[in-house]
Amino acid sequence: MTTSNDVLFSISNLEVSYGSIAAIKGISLEVKKGEIVTILGSNGAGKTTTMRTISQLLKAKSGSIVFDGTELTELPAHKVVSLGISQSPEGRRVFGILTVEENLMLGAYTRSKMDPEILAWVYDLFPRLQERKTQLAGTLSGGEQQMLAIGRALMCKPSMLLLDEPSLGIAPILVKAIFAQIRKIAASGVTVLLVEQNARAALKLADRGYVLEVGTIVYSGTSEELLASPKIQEAYLGKKRH
Repeated sequence: MTTSNDVLFSISNLEVSYGSIAAIKGISLEVKKGEIVTILGSNGAGKTTTMRTISQLLKAKSGSIVFDGTELTELPAHKVVSLGISQSPEGRRVFGILTVEENLMLGAYTRSKMDPEILAWVYDLFPRLQERKTQLAGTLSGGEQQMLAIGRALMCKPSMLLLDEPSLGIAPILVKAIFAQIRKIAASGVTVLLVEQNARAALKLADRGYVLEVGTIVYSGTSEELLASPKIQEAYLGKKRH
């Protein structure tokens, strides 16, 4: 039986606006320790806005975001990272003029010294990064840059990893490889909150999911429930109802 003690992270009645435009309209969700939870939705649904608000890159109009007992909405962004939340952002945002390893080192900036075991773990997850560690990040393929963005986010040894659209613009074979490594990351004890447009891949990976439409959560459930839902199949999985 699950107890409230299992909940690592929760959002309650969150509202976020861009000026007079409401982007997030009172959403609530929770993530338990060790879970992979996905937020699904089409472009403009509010997925990235939610992620940026969790990281405090955007400020909420109202509502609560609690991580491991700490309210995040009053904190600056760098304090959120120090608490144990790191993000691999949409669009990867690697530093193209730095090497692969220099990019990874930047991910460890909140730690007093770089832990060689974490670097070794990242290279074990993504051997291609080790092969290219002296290469400029700007010369990597899109898939390799995504591996680098995830690896960089892991360098601060987070309790919870935020992944924003990791499959975007990447060849299907590399998406499969990256998602397999995300499963390994979760198995190591890192809780994962995944924002993804590729609903089928995300639901095959995640334990549970929330579906966001125009700033509102319209469905939630286990991955099995969402995959089996005719409405989800029609809207997100490309299956027509008969």
